[in-house]
Amino acid sequence: MSFSMEVKNEICRDIEQINSEQALCIISAMMKIAGSINLLGLNKLSFSMTTENASIARFLFSLIKKFFNIHCEIIVKKSKTLKKNNKYVIRSKDSLDITDFLKKIYVFIEKDDSILITHKIPSILDNSIDLRRYYIQGAFLGGGSLSNPEKAYHLEFVCEDEEFAEDLSRLINTFNINSKIITRKRNYVIYIKESEQIVDILNIIRAHQALLKLENIRIIKEMRNNVNRIVNCETANLTKTVDSSIKHIENIKLIKKEIGLNRIPKILIDVAEVRLKYPDESLKEIGDRLIPSLGKSGVNHRLRKIDKIAEEIRKNK
Repeated sequence: MSFSMEVKNEICRDIEQINSEQALCIISAMMKIAGSINLLGLNKLSFSMTTENASIARFLFSLIKKFFNIHCEIIVKKSKTLKKNNKYVIRSKDSLDITDFLKKIYVFIEKDDSILITHKIPSILDNSIDLRRYYIQGAFLGGGSLSNPEKAYHLEFVCEDEEFAEDLSRLINTFNINSKIITRKRNYVIYIKESEQIVDILNIIRAHQALLKLENIRIIKEMRNNVNRIVNCETANLTKTVDSSIKHIENIKLIKKEIGLNRIPKILIDVAEVRLKYPDESLKEIGDRLIPSLGKSGVNHRLRKIDKIAEEIRKNK
């Protein structure tokens, strides 16, 4: 089961806690993203909502029946290919007059004695944080998806109408979210990529189990990244130490071969001999072996002098 599916299934299990106003917001958002209106004979209408998730279909069916007393049917459209999921269509019965219902969920508006379809989000949400949460929840059920957080952080809402997408993005951003819109084929996609803001969205739509799961994944990934950074840093330092050791030993051997170590100052001879004897040790460990002992910077300073002598020998060869 995908992470998106887990989130949507969790939302649909919360049906007992939903009141009529919250249900209205969920269904309104779902209709604007995944709904359609069909003209029947005798000037009658029917509506339908389509989803690939059976839990969402049952959830919407129950809300519509419980709070609006509208009888619907669920039609399963079998996929003709192996890779695609079945589609579930929640459809009103043909004999019903659903005009009032579509007005209630802000799909229809009256203007100049006419009834028009509107893609705008209702203004009643402006003064209610709670209703905004449920509207975003409905939008996620209708057109939302969330990547597997093990691989990437990406949450999006896919909408067909530009005006609705802009309204929904503004609504989401009232919760201090920085959602953005891009076009993809014929759709408008509202997306969020910051992991912390995705956590905020899951909290907004009340997917708390999914939120905890994502937080655990974030912690594990952060720990893994920190360990990798430390290992990489230590590996780089070790490589640098080994490279320096090889360079020093080559230079000391060159001096020993060309002019002899006894031709360089005594304070350099001691460091050179210890470096040759203990090629794998750090500068600090070499300094501890000297008598008297010498600090890391002192050892480094003397080895640099040895390097300069070796460079002069190479120039004069």
